Amino acid sequence: MTNGQSTAQTRVFSGVQPTGKLHLGNYLGALKKFVALQHQHECLFCIVDLHAITVPQEKGQLADNTREIAAAFLAAGIDPDKAVIFVQSTVPAHAELAWIFNCTAKMGWLERMTQFKDKAGKDKERASVGLFAYPVLQAADILAYKATHVPVGDDQKQHLELSRDIAERFNREYDAPKFFPQPEPLIQGPGARIMSLKDGTVKMSKSDPSDLSRINMDDTPEKIAKKFKKARTDPDGVPASTEELLGRDGARNLIGIYAGLAEISQQQVLDQFAGQGWGVFKPALADLAVAKLTPIAENFTRYQNDPAELDRILSVGTQKAAAISAPIIAEVRDIVGFWKN
Repeated sequence: MTNGQSTAQTRVFSGVQPTGKLHLGNYLGALKKFVALQHQHECLFCIVDLHAITVPQEKGQLADNTREIAAAFLAAGIDPDKAVIFVQSTVPAHAELAWIFNCTAKMGWLERMTQFKDKAGKDKERASVGLFAYPVLQAADILAYKATHVPVGDDQKQHLELSRDIAERFNREYDAPKFFPQPEPLIQGPGARIMSLKDGTVKMSKSDPSDLSRINMDDTPEKIAKKFKKARTDPDGVPASTEELLGRDGARNLIGIYAGLAEISQQQVLDQFAGQGWGVFKPALADLAVAKLTPIAENFTRYQNDPAELDRILSVGTQKAAAISAPIIAEVRDIVGFWKN
């Protein structure tokens, strides 16, 4: 892994921002999939703190949040002996390649990014340049390792397409055919998009002011049961087919959560509960969530109470990530034509 070339058929890269407590949506949409991927591919899982500072951070909180995400990675089952776990800002290749890509990407490409419009809102003139150029740094994150695949949700597909555009333009502009690969999206199994328990039309989010909208990874069994009991559904019971879930956002969300936790299809969930009321389904879902999440919560607490071990694992991960990216960036410098010291 030290020559910049993947020893596996694929190299997977993904990142998670250190912006506070993780929830069930993060687990089913990302961490659970990371655990499976580490057994199938060469994987790098990055805590993307450079992305986090595109918006204001509470003073002194960033390092603690970084350790918290590392603890969540490990508690969920990511093995640092199988996958590289590291912090973005500790590997210089990310920032260096992002600048080179800033000089490759076009303003019009970034102006079409819908996430910037959503995050900046009506007052985009006051948004940071970093928030605007965020997708270019994402491209650098991926391509600094010549990653071939990226686990993405629907909201990140546009950014991955930009990464492909940047890779293609760099290769063409510097007459380096196929130097950077065209990274492909990796979408696996159920549970990729978990919605709010209060509003089935919006994603589950840690920024939602209502704690009842999400299941936090460290919620007690009592809290989990209470939140699912209060989760929005509708007057109709559990249907017999997935087609009957169309237009029933709250119901479809709960069925999807059960499917993701049980690792079965939504139709298999419906086969089990069809015709029953939510008063039967919700307690069953709560019991399943408690059974799956309690061991993770216990491990999460254990890792959080050992920051020295977290720091050791992240330091080792930095060395591994740098060993992969350094020769790639050295070759990029040669391709661009920078002076050599």
